[in-house]
Amino acid sequence: MKKSIILAMALLAFSLAASAQAKDKYEKYFNNLPFKMQAFTTPTFPQNEVNLKDFGAVGDGQKLCTEAFAKAIDELSRKGGGRLTVPEGVWLTGPIVLKSNINLYVKKGAIILFSPDLSLYPIIKTSFEGLDTHRCQSPLSAFGAENIAITGRGVIDGNGRWWRPLKKQKVTDSQWKQMTQDGGVFKRADLWYPSEAYAKAAELADLNVPKGEFTDKQWEQMKPFLRPVMVSLQNCKNVYLKDVIFQNSPAWNIHPLMCENLIIDNILARNPSFAQNGDAIDVESCKNVLIVDSKFDAGDDGICVKSGKDADGRRRGRPTENLIVDGCTVFAGHGGFVVGSEMSGGVNNVFVKNCQFLGTDVGLRFKSCRGRGGVVENIFINNVSMTDIKADAIIFNLYYGGMSVIEMNASGQKVNNIDPMPVDETTPEFRDIHIKDVVCQGAGRAMFFNGLPEKPIDGIDLKDITIFARQDAEFYNCKGVKKENVNIHIQ
Repeated sequence: MKKSIILAMALLAFSLAASAQAKDKYEKYFNNLPFKMQAFTTPTFPQNEVNLKDFGAVGDGQKLCTEAFAKAIDELSRKGGGRLTVPEGVWLTGPIVLKSNINLYVKKGAIILFSPDLSLYPIIKTSFEGLDTHRCQSPLSAFGAENIAITGRGVIDGNGRWWRPLKKQKVTDSQWKQMTQDGGVFKRADLWYPSEAYAKAAELADLNVPKGEFTDKQWEQMKPFLRPVMVSLQNCKNVYLKDVIFQNSPAWNIHPLMCENLIIDNILARNPSFAQNGDAIDVESCKNVLIVDSKFDAGDDGICVKSGKDADGRRRGRPTENLIVDGCTVFAGHGGFVVGSEMSGGVNNVFVKNCQFLGTDVGLRFKSCRGRGGVVENIFINNVSMTDIKADAIIFNLYYGGMSVIEMNASGQKVNNIDPMPVDETTPEFRDIHIKDVVCQGAGRAMFFNGLPEKPIDGIDLKDITIFARQDAEFYNCKGVKKENVNIHIQ
């Protein structure tokens, strides 16, 4: 009895020490913020641990381990939580659903590889691109869970190439030939879909969300089109992602939705540059978020902030607020740090600093359009370095229509100086945004501010900014834009 008491006390002391160490590590990020934000730290877990292999899993990349993951998570949950260790090997699986108080620990040398078998992913009600809709269940998800983590130095791979369409202009000729030779259909000579069912469903969609009322049978017929985000965390509290590589997602890579107290540290989220809708991370309608020392290499936006789309987003009414991004790198992608276009619930209290964007289409990207509503305000961006930006170093575009900036420029589309519309709840608003200490070596255009005549972009402070670009800055429908030591060099 005495030994058990001593052991329990030792475990408690270890847990408290670990918690204090984590608090010390992240406490510095909450000092001297330009807005009020309560500090928070990582979740703690019971000392229970199970190994995936003990539940019949085989790490040969061939045997399906879906049941083993479910049994291991259930066993830990019955014990009150703990760590599920995924050892070295390739673990082929269907969907994994995390529960409260569980740390999914993916060891170095371990790969969780999600099966491309669509029959494993049931259609569920969810949210995608800010709209209430149906999608296939995400490969890795948690719903309403508290105290969850995905840690370790292993890899989580969504096998996304079996899900995604492909545009010819995004790949080489040899890649196009190789990736389209195993079936699928051509919508046109330069657009390939994985199946005829995908092509038919795409005709019913606004961007990537089918529009209209459908029966269960009709949803099932559209299933190949309903690509899920790879990691879906909905209504979760106290979430920790650390050190893991997340890659090759069917749609968005990591999607925290309506979560609170989220820490993301030293992860790599990556997709091929041709990955359609392959955003690295989309933080949507979340409160209290810390993203530090992480790397993002995406086929779409890198670090993106959202809060729902149009009427669905306004009805949800939950902004993304209290977000810190520090020491992050974005490689290829449509934007380095992005707000929108789905921002109908609002975005406020955001601090981005000490980041670098290398070869993105755009550096700082703010986008929306009429119909969204929502207010984006109280944004602070400091110490950002950029190189080889293909389009704009900084862009505000309130006429976003679904295209990347590169695609929009190639189309010759220019929207500005149009007639004003009445201001109502559907009018988006961008104001009180502060950008300073930015250096960009090489951009297509320095800046492009394109606001709405009925609600101009308002209160943008630009300070200590140096940009080398092929074209000068352009400003339309803006007011209160303050410039201090802004130097643009045309190359």
